[in-house]
Amino acid sequence: MNGLELAKAYYENYGQELLGQFPELAAKVAAGLAGSGSECLGYDDDISQDHDFEPGFCLFAFIDDEGDGTPRSLSRREAFTLERAYAKLPKEFEGFSRSLMSPVGGGRRGVIDLREFLRNTTGSPDGTLTAEDWLRVPEMSLLEATNGQIWADPGNIFTPIREKLAYLPEDVRRKKLAGCLLLMAQAGQYNYMRSIKHGETGAAQLACFTFAENAIHAAHLLEKRYMPYYKWSFRSLRSLGAFGEELADDLEGLISSGNDAETAESKYFVIEDVAARVIDRLMDDGLTEATCGDLEKHAYSVNDGVADAALRNMHILSGV
Repeated sequence: MNGLELAKAYYENYGQELLGQFPELAAKVAAGLAGSGSECLGYDDDISQDHDFEPGFCLFAFIDDEGDGTPRSLSRREAFTLERAYAKLPKEFEGFSRSLMSPVGGGRRGVIDLREFLRNTTGSPDGTLTAEDWLRVPEMSLLEATNGQIWADPGNIFTPIREKLAYLPEDVRRKKLAGCLLLMAQAGQYNYMRSIKHGETGAAQLACFTFAENAIHAAHLLEKRYMPYYKWSFRSLRSLGAFGEELADDLEGLISSGNDAETAESKYFVIEDVAARVIDRLMDDGLTEATCGDLEKHAYSVNDGVADAALRNMHILSGV
């Protein structure tokens, strides 16, 4: 049983009954599990249980200091009452123990102020973002706002916000993709072999890292998926289907191998092969009008496809 399954089972056994004790608050609360932690991505395993792994769930709500009369918000008193009731739920479930909670909350489970949660993940207390915000906020943070599952949201507190944040606006996706392609071109197609020729094997390996990181990001952008925290980036890449699986094997080889003369030549061909596959995908998706093997030219072509003039005219690397 992974963390998300454990959380859902715990909610079904105890959470539904808890909310039933407060029918006047039910429409002001969204119950589920989302946020930081591998369990919210479905990536947890036995190793993940060494920290922050427990039965429990989140009760998301907009909380006001005094209660401003907004029908969908909890007063601080109501939130405190709900948190105390949550703290009294069974401490053991399916062989796992819950961690001790502060009586005023503030952790990753229990009653969570949705304004604060959204501010931490998106920079906005209600998830409303400008084009510049979309460029600025890390995708791993946007993923934390939209991952996991929401099992009950009778008042539509959280669900519409998650739908709004589900993925980047198209112009922002293209801007970010253009930046990734340019960095791939500079690091992989241009600077890797130049670094080798200069005898700068450390710089060459950094070029591989930069190429790989941006290739992974580009693959996620092409599949319209947020890229997670770096330690899960390869796991996520492999979940993107055949395109991601093939890239993952090649990129892992690039950053895991040395830079002696023979290996360096092989790595350069791998870089060009990855670039060719990415370019094929760009052309298949109608994202570029360039017709060459130079990722830099495709980067500027993708940028030219940004419809919003202000966004298009921003520096091409402004999204990365």
